[in-house]
Amino acid sequence: MPLDPDTLLNWNFGKVEQTFSRKDAMLYALGIGLGADPLDRDQLRYVYERELAAFPTLPVVLGTPGAWLANPATTVTRRKVVHGEIRLDLHGPIPVEGTIRAEPRVTGLTDKGADKGALIFQERRITDAADGRPIATVRGVTFARADGGFGGDPAPLRGLPPVPDRAPDERLTARTFPWQALLYRLSGDMNPLHADPDAARNAGYDRPILHGLATFGVLAVPLLGHICDGDPARLATLEGRFSAPVMSGDALVLDVWHTEDGAAFEARVPDREVTVFNRGRLIAR
Repeated sequence: MPLDPDTLLNWNFGKVEQTFSRKDAMLYALGIGLGADPLDRDQLRYVYERELAAFPTLPVVLGTPGAWLANPATTVTRRKVVHGEIRLDLHGPIPVEGTIRAEPRVTGLTDKGADKGALIFQERRITDAADGRPIATVRGVTFARADGGFGGDPAPLRGLPPVPDRAPDERLTARTFPWQALLYRLSGDMNPLHADPDAARNAGYDRPILHGLATFGVLAVPLLGHICDGDPARLATLEGRFSAPVMSGDALVLDVWHTEDGAAFEARVPDREVTVFNRGRLIAR
């Protein structure tokens, strides 16, 4: 059923204030696979309280408006919603605990057609509640697979550049775990699509899929190590497009192209012969 564009474009999120703890920072890091090797000190610092650091993609779970698309008043079919694109811009150090404020908003819509769904463009600026210091800006595109045909603009509002037309400079690997979606959802995204087999089948999948933003964090781990020398302060921007679902337990291969400001990348699951993340870009400081 087509969504109502006026409802979404004028949706009042209000200001979100969230207090998070060191345990929350560690739980997020565990949810994206950090700590899988208990002898790897580069990963241990994100999941162990001694000299704890926040992994730089943590802001994707901070200051969110919650499961707002589950509200029938949005006119969106929640069971058919998945992540489409993501961009994270980091403005400074990320605290491992504290209180933040965020201002979520819908910035635009794209009508892909009655049989192709709709795109919902969102933005969230996150600041430190104590001093107003900017921490991060999260921009995303939600793919509402069942809600196109409302008569909106069919053209995309922005485009992501493709990866270079040449062989990749290097290949990296990443691993997900069978229970990963069940762990990651404890950081805030409790959509049953990622936990309940019946909900997944009702949405058109044969089993629960991994959260798109969990995949985003999983990919960030090897990229940070190889492109930013493991230094979280060097990550300025990370973005890309989700092109197919990742299943918990999938092994991922990242094709990486070095660029003047960082790297371009794609990720695929060789066992299923599918590209799951494309047009990826990392900008390093």
